[in-house]
Amino acid sequence: MRKALETDQKTLEINLDAQVYGAFAEIGAGQEVARYFFQVGAAAGTIAKTMSAYDKLVSDDVYGTEPSGRYVCESRVYKMLDHEYDLMMRRLRNDRPDASLFAFADTVSAVNYSRTIKGDGWLGLRFQLGPDEEPNDLVLHVKMKDKSNQLQQQAVGILGVNMIYGCYRYFEDPKVLIESLMDSLDGRISIDMVRLTGPRFADLDNRLVSLWMVKMGLTDVAIFDHNKQNVQAGEFLYRKSVLVVRGSFRPATLVNQDMIRTANEQFRNEEDVDGKKTFLMTEITLDNLCSTGELDEKDFLDRADLLAAMNQTVIISNCEKYTRLIKYLADYKIQKLGMVIGVRQLLDLITDKYYQNMDGQLLAAFGEVFNKNVRFYVYPSLQEGSEELMTAHSLPVPEEVKFLYQHILDSKQIKDLTNYREEYLHIFSQDVLDMLRKDEKGWEDMVSKPVAQLIKSECLFGFPSEQMEFEY
Repeated sequence: MRKALETDQKTLEINLDAQVYGAFAEIGAGQEVARYFFQVGAAAGTIAKTMSAYDKLVSDDVYGTEPSGRYVCESRVYKMLDHEYDLMMRRLRNDRPDASLFAFADTVSAVNYSRTIKGDGWLGLRFQLGPDEEPNDLVLHVKMKDKSNQLQQQAVGILGVNMIYGCYRYFEDPKVLIESLMDSLDGRISIDMVRLTGPRFADLDNRLVSLWMVKMGLTDVAIFDHNKQNVQAGEFLYRKSVLVVRGSFRPATLVNQDMIRTANEQFRNEEDVDGKKTFLMTEITLDNLCSTGELDEKDFLDRADLLAAMNQTVIISNCEKYTRLIKYLADYKIQKLGMVIGVRQLLDLITDKYYQNMDGQLLAAFGEVFNKNVRFYVYPSLQEGSEELMTAHSLPVPEEVKFLYQHILDSKQIKDLTNYREEYLHIFSQDVLDMLRKDEKGWEDMVSKPVAQLIKSECLFGFPSEQMEFEY
């Protein structure tokens, strides 16, 4: 089992490592990372340069302007890494032929005096693992939870040390590297985006990094796009209307695709939604990934591959309860949030809220989920053992909540999806999964042709590989 070192132990160990040498550039919240290396002693063994382009005009002169006008953003930290690493190589490569050079950069906005800024930042490390090697990048986004500016700056310093130490000591085991980012920081920050790239990580699927982050508790939410790249919500969701489709996608059936299609059309055409500023995401919860026992990383990647083939941006979350996801997205000033849910899942949600809040807190509990900026879109289902349709309006909710539930329906915070394909309602993911694993006739008719082809060509979800060998 790994023994986590104290921050000062890590910095001193790096300072005494003659091969590790580099530059620090920090803007926005002081030079907190470099300070840790200075204060333990022997900093001359690690630090070639420190700088803080705190003034925006100075920062623009050094790194260039940002079209968005934002300084705490992904593009800024990459510009800083490009600039500082190139300087290191030009100035020091010949004079330090045996050193593994690095450039550390961060752009951070700590909590302000009026508390209108909560505190977040981008941190990056570009680093060699051998003097003749091409560099690797570790880039991440952090949200800070401490209530004071001073404590947030301290947390940034600890995190920066963890990044540098982890990259040079745990690079052979990326999972341990990710885990070590939280050393000495339990509960003080959340890290909702991590990207590890470069020659030493060429075989690493960064979607697994997102999964590890959620599983380890670094964040409740991580996101990756259809290009299989980890992304951060603030870079593309700010002040947009967002639609989230939750599902198991094991596999993605015609029902899943119909939910996505109908919900997206209905959401974009709402009077209070700007159709040109909407974003669709699919969500898989950690609870769902573990529903059959231990978390299976191959099963997760199979689902992710299918969703990538469907051109979907994916949320992996620890938000079994919708309130946690709603709270996370609220930080990005989402204009309208649409949540797509199956009618049976809606019944579970309503029933759980009722039985868990029978002490008089029912109204407050419902208000956390069904607030003015959130609307649930409900996909229907057939009643068990019959052809009768169950919708949001025919939901058999507990008698005690019927009046409250009707109020939510009347206020249009819950809406039935329309224009769905009724002929798909007999399709269930578990049935398709069981059939494809045995390659029983008929499963291909329950998924789209591209999904069926991908399952067969890549032998996803346990599709029999010997069958493919026979066919080819």
